[in-house]
Amino acid sequence: MSTDTQPAIEAQDVYRTFTLAEKRLSILKGVDLSVSAGEKVFLVGPSGAGKTSLLYTLAGLEQPDQGRVMIRGQDLYAQPSKQQARIRNQQLGYVFQSFFLLPELSAIENVLVPTLIRGRRSRERAEMLLEKVGLIDRMNHLPAELSGGEQQRVAIARALLNEPSILFADEPTGNLDSNTGGEVIDLLLGVVEEEEKTLVVVTHDQRLAERGDRKVELIDGKLGASPAQ
Repeated sequence: MSTDTQPAIEAQDVYRTFTLAEKRLSILKGVDLSVSAGEKVFLVGPSGAGKTSLLYTLAGLEQPDQGRVMIRGQDLYAQPSKQQARIRNQQLGYVFQSFFLLPELSAIENVLVPTLIRGRRSRERAEMLLEKVGLIDRMNHLPAELSGGEQQRVAIARALLNEPSILFADEPTGNLDSNTGGEVIDLLLGVVEEEEKTLVVVTHDQRLAERGDRKVELIDGKLGASPAQ
């Protein structure tokens, strides 16, 4: 873990509400959370507890109704929209349950999607990442020609392309069988450790959550924490 004393991510008194059938539902109720640089944190809790809403709020994808989200000391949602987009593109990476690969693009083309400059350096990094996730021999395959585990490996490589300092993963093993899911988590943790990234993962799997540095549980819109075993 990094010795950087500034938190990589900090949520300060974050609230989120949704309206459903004309009824307002409080999902996040004054959440405070600090994640150190290089730390691997797993968010757990019952279905519908708001884990994904919290992850998306921390990741710059959904603005809170109240409170602040600090990314490496910057008040994310206080920035103009273009600066928010720049932070998301340059500092943050995302891995989703459903992979979100473009079906008409090959594996390496999908990895290259986040980059704004399709230059030689970007392609070299894309190839290096595909080699790191064990797919260099399948880089020209379309998603339909890859297994679910292979598609998620492509998604992990894509998330790392722009060399973000923070990686967010929302149920990254949710569409995989237990053996493949375990392999993907092994890969994700190994790459994050090797590249010295901060990692925040949402999972319903308590067993997987024990693999991080810290497990944080969302209960009734608030967080409790315990060190991973």
